Amino acid sequence: MRVLPNILLALLACLLSPPAFAVTLTLQGEAVQGGLMFGKADPGATVQLDGKALRTSAEGDFAIGFSRDGTGPHELTVTGRDGTREARTIAVTTRSFDIQRIDGLPQRQVTPNAEDLARIRAEAAEMTAARGTVGTQALFRSGFDWPAEGPISGVYGSQRILNGEARAPHYGLDIAGAAGTPVRAAAAGTVLFAHPGMYFNGRTLVIDHGLGVQSIYLHLSEISVQPGTRVEKGQLVGKIGATGRVTGAHLHWGLQWNDVYVDPLLILPPRSNP
Repeated sequence: MRVLPNILLALLACLLSPPAFAVTLTLQGEAVQGGLMFGKADPGATVQLDGKALRTSAEGDFAIGFSRDGTGPHELTVTGRDGTREARTIAVTTRSFDIQRIDGLPQRQVTPNAEDLARIRAEAAEMTAARGTVGTQALFRSGFDWPAEGPISGVYGSQRILNGEARAPHYGLDIAGAAGTPVRAAAAGTVLFAHPGMYFNGRTLVIDHGLGVQSIYLHLSEISVQPGTRVEKGQLVGKIGATGRVTGAHLHWGLQWNDVYVDPLLILPPRSNP
């Protein structure tokens, strides 16, 4: 006679129990060497890549970058606040990169002396310290646009041969232009660093777009924003120049995810007049 009450109690417990929901996980971007992907999970979810926690915004945004020489696969895991879990394997596609030869540089710009090296290390430490401030908002959600007009004169990943000597690969996008050509913020962000003249980089600007995504603007002739300033996509931040190690006026625009340099060209929209 107690069977019916027991069934009713079981049904009541099912009705009162919170339903199990699947974890929300979306990814945009290319899983290639030098690629940058943007993800979205449920607010409050924990996101891990190969067992290491990623920065996430309050809304569940996150980013993942792949190095020039990186290989996969990588394991992406999202765990919701209710304990539900989703895992994806990300295979990274390999690429081939160009070789770029640049001649006519002052030899000290290729092989610095001891005094130059001390200056280079001090400037690098200063910029690294400034870049340690990482925003918690996904300001990159505004998307990215071209920071300057002009032809492409250098691409990401190319092996550099400077004055006949092999040097580190090129980790950015070079846009040629006359000195004074406007340079605009490629995406919304906060200015972290503005330097009047680094040894290699010349006048340098770093903008934080949140969650480890930061962009760097090199060889500027002018900088028109100050550290701590919030900028919007398309806002004037400086002008193209020929400061630092250059053979002509151009903008070097680099993009990083944490300490990983990624390819800016992969996230830019096509230009109507390339």
